[in-house]
Amino acid sequence: MIPTIKDVAAHAGFSIATVSRAINAPHTVNPVTLDKVRQSIDALKFRPNPLGRQLRGERTRLIGVILPTLANPVFAECLQGIDELAAAQGYRLMLMTTQYDTDRERHAIETLHEQRVEGLILTVADADTHPLLDDLDRAGQLYVLMHNDTVRRPSVSVDNRLAAYDGVRQLIAHGHRRILMLAGTLAASDRARQRHLGYAQAMQQAGLTPAPALEVDFNADELAPSVLAHLTSGPNRPTALFCSNDLLAMVVMRGLRRARLRIPHDMSILGFDGLAMGELLAPPLASICAPNREIGCAAWQRLLARVTGDYTTCGETSLALTLPHSLREGATIAAISNRAEASPPLAAAASGKPFA
Repeated sequence: MIPTIKDVAAHAGFSIATVSRAINAPHTVNPVTLDKVRQSIDALKFRPNPLGRQLRGERTRLIGVILPTLANPVFAECLQGIDELAAAQGYRLMLMTTQYDTDRERHAIETLHEQRVEGLILTVADADTHPLLDDLDRAGQLYVLMHNDTVRRPSVSVDNRLAAYDGVRQLIAHGHRRILMLAGTLAASDRARQRHLGYAQAMQQAGLTPAPALEVDFNADELAPSVLAHLTSGPNRPTALFCSNDLLAMVVMRGLRRARLRIPHDMSILGFDGLAMGELLAPPLASICAPNREIGCAAWQRLLARVTGDYTTCGETSLALTLPHSLREGATIAAISNRAEASPPLAAAASGKPFA
C-alpha cells in the first residue's frame, strides 16, 4: 500500500497540518520537528511529489526573483542579465512582482519558499529596516538584493548618493541655481532617499539651499495639474529638474511640452537610470547611468556563490558590491539664460505636503 501523509503524521507523532508544513514550508517548522518528519518520510518511503525528494536534499535548481515591477525597464534589464546566466548554468527562474507593497512582498517570499527555491534575488522598498529581510536572515535563506543601496545586507547597486551628487553638480556647472528634485514617495524607495541626499549635498556645497523632494504619483502617466502648475508658474520656478528615474523624467518632459515650455531652453531635465530609450527622445535625455544589466549579472554571480559555496567566480570580499555609474550627456540640459540666472535661488517651495 502506498503511504499517505496521514501515515507519515501517525509515524512521526504530529498532526497532518504539521507534516504538510514540513513538506511545503519547512522554514516555518521547528528544526527538531522537521527532522522527525523527514525521518518518517524516509522510513515510509513517502513521495507525494517532487517536493518530497527535495526534503531529502535533492536540489531544485530553482531561483526566485522578486521585483517591484516590469513596467520600468530598469528591472527588465536586470532580469535579462540574471536569466542569461541562470539558463546557461542550468537554473530556472520564478518571477513575482510587488509594486513595493509589503504584503505582496511577504506573499511573494512565502510563495517562493513553498516552491523550494534555492535562493532569492530581490529589490525591496527599504533594505536596511525591512522585517522580511530580517526573517530571511534568521531562517538562513540565501538572497542578494539588487539596486538596494545598503552595506548591511548582500547587495549589488551603484552609490546612489554619489551618483545624484555628480549629476546635480553637472546642472550647477551649467549655471542652474533653482534646481528641484522630483521623485515618487520617498518612503517607498531607499534609493530615492539616497539620491535626494546626494542632491542636497551638491546644492549645499555650491552655497545653495536644497528643497525637499517634490513627491509625485510614481505610477501616473501624466503629471497632476497642480504639480505642473507648481513647476511652470511664478518668477521663481525651477530652471532645472532632477528626476529620480528616467521614466519620471519622460512623464515630466511630456507635461512641460503640453504647458508650452521648451526643453532645455525653458527647463533643463536630468534623469537617473540611463535607459536606452532615453536616447531616442527629442531631445535625447541626459541621465545618470546605472549598469542595470551588469547589476543583474553580478547579483546572480553572488547568489550562485552562496548556493554552491564557491566564491572564486564572483570575487566577493564584502556584503555590498558597488558598481560604477556614469553621466550620459543629453540635449535636455543647457546653460542657464542671463535672465533666469538673475532670479533668486529656488526657495523651499516643495513643502513635502502632498498635492491635491
